[in-house]
Amino acid sequence: MSVLPPTGSLIPVDAPFSAAQESWLAGFIAGIAAAGRKSAPPAPTTTVDVLFGTQTGNAESLADQLVAGAAARGLGGRATALDDVSPEQLAGMSHVLVVTSTYGEGEMPDNAGLFWDAVQASTVPRLEGLQYAVLGLGDTSYDEFCQAGKLIDTRFEQLGATRLHDRVDCDVDFEDPAALWTAAVLDRVAAETGAQPGVQPGAAPGGGAGATTSAADVTGASRASRPGSQWTKRNPYPARLVANRLLSDPRSAKEIRHYEFDLGDSGITYAAGDALAVVPRNDDVLVGDLLAHLGATGAEVFDGRTVRDLLRTDREVRTPSKDLIADLVQREPSSELAAVVAHGDKHELDRWLWGRDVLDLLRDAGPNAPGLDDLLPFLRPLQARQYSISSSPLAHPGRVHLTVASVRYGDVNRRHSGVASTHLADRVAVGDEVGVYLQPNAAFSVPADDDAPLVMVGPGTGIAPFRGFLHERAARGATGRNWLFFGDQHRDTDFVYRDELTDLQDSGVLTRLDLAFSRDQAEKVYVQTRMREHSAELYRWLEDGATFAVCGDASRMAKDVETALLAVIAEQRGRGDDDAAEYLADLRRAKRYVRDVY
Repeated sequence: MSVLPPTGSLIPVDAPFSAAQESWLAGFIAGIAAAGRKSAPPAPTTTVDVLFGTQTGNAESLADQLVAGAAARGLGGRATALDDVSPEQLAGMSHVLVVTSTYGEGEMPDNAGLFWDAVQASTVPRLEGLQYAVLGLGDTSYDEFCQAGKLIDTRFEQLGATRLHDRVDCDVDFEDPAALWTAAVLDRVAAETGAQPGVQPGAAPGGGAGATTSAADVTGASRASRPGSQWTKRNPYPARLVANRLLSDPRSAKEIRHYEFDLGDSGITYAAGDALAVVPRNDDVLVGDLLAHLGATGAEVFDGRTVRDLLRTDREVRTPSKDLIADLVQREPSSELAAVVAHGDKHELDRWLWGRDVLDLLRDAGPNAPGLDDLLPFLRPLQARQYSISSSPLAHPGRVHLTVASVRYGDVNRRHSGVASTHLADRVAVGDEVGVYLQPNAAFSVPADDDAPLVMVGPGTGIAPFRGFLHERAARGATGRNWLFFGDQHRDTDFVYRDELTDLQDSGVLTRLDLAFSRDQAEKVYVQTRMREHSAELYRWLEDGATFAVCGDASRMAKDVETALLAVIAEQRGRGDDDAAEYLADLRRAKRYVRDVY
């Protein structure tokens, strides 16, 4: 839906600014105006509570921007993770703005699940005194697009809260619609409460968790607002690649590589646990094959750019969009794709689509496939790929490391490859520049207490952040014990960072290392197998205050690890499954069960 620009703005409607730039300028102008006044009216007492649910940090960054925008309008503001708010605190708030992503197949992100469970209870307080608005972040390639935001929006309404503004559901390019929603919602709250720009009020009586925060405070405190945060997917930093080495053995079925980038004068400051987004380019060979199939030269112009350049840098040509699939079904209702779609089985469709890209679908569609002009609007924007950082800024100042599996598959007739992983492996030479930007992840980090134990589960490339964690703890001189569960297919070919891990063991930084190489024996062994084998010791670590951290595949590994963890807790406590589930919920609340899953 469309959102009107801020009312009373001094910015002309035809000014050449994006929505995000207009929102920032409006607040800046308001601040200048307020600074020029000799006196200000009494400060209102309205505080806007911004509650966020995030998996990768985008929602938290937007929450920080909302707090800054509230401050510029003379409103109080505080950003709080959804799981840190109880229903009783929620009922005491007056104005709540929810920003949440959706994880997996319509699930709440990791720091919002406990909140969602709590507000669904029959005993939850009514919210008649609450005004709210919801901003959802999602990806239209998933069936349950922005489902977390939709659920919270509906539940607040059911509990009697009043909607300040219609919910807005943002696709992957969320910046402009989010900025418009932010301006519209905050302007409405300011107008209704009589807030004056530049006035910093105190906390509203009966407010929720956290203290009122000014824009300056947010900039100083938030990991999403650190120096270097000017680099974004629209303005990535051209980092120089300084290392690219193969970690897995050439005989391995996988190709895992270690990359290092020089951060130069970017000002980027990261923390162990953050992610780095890499802005890729599509393979020239694939782009050429696609143009040839379409009978195009690439010199054609679309939106002021040549089609070849557009396909190389701006459009997703690997993963077909839902709109393209729907169009192909309509054009050729007797096709194999149409038959699969007609069954209405999402998993069957996913299986059929796996390994097929846009060119595959166009070839399958035959003469009824769309031509160049019809196809281009169906291609989604090419997105940056995020990778867990595998280094510590203390141990590797000025550089950032990544551990990436190069995705390659197909047969003799046609080979496919991952967009960003093979862009790095095949098309970027050491010394070349790559567009990158930081994706902070405050919910996944090294324990602040250097004496606290840490358990890490990271098979395959899931080891990436834990390499950074171990280097960080070593550089800090942390005395807390560290236990790593790592595994892959074969010890001889897939034991990445073997020498480093051995050195970390020898130096006493890595207290325990349990390995699970699934295909080195007749019966497959996984990291969750090792967890169950050492259940008594693992539970003792939890009782000693250990943080339990998981990184890797969300669809299988992370779920299997959580099932094993619940089984360990239930077995050791002997009080049943419900008690184990509540124990794990307590770990979540204490930020001692954290995940970086994808």
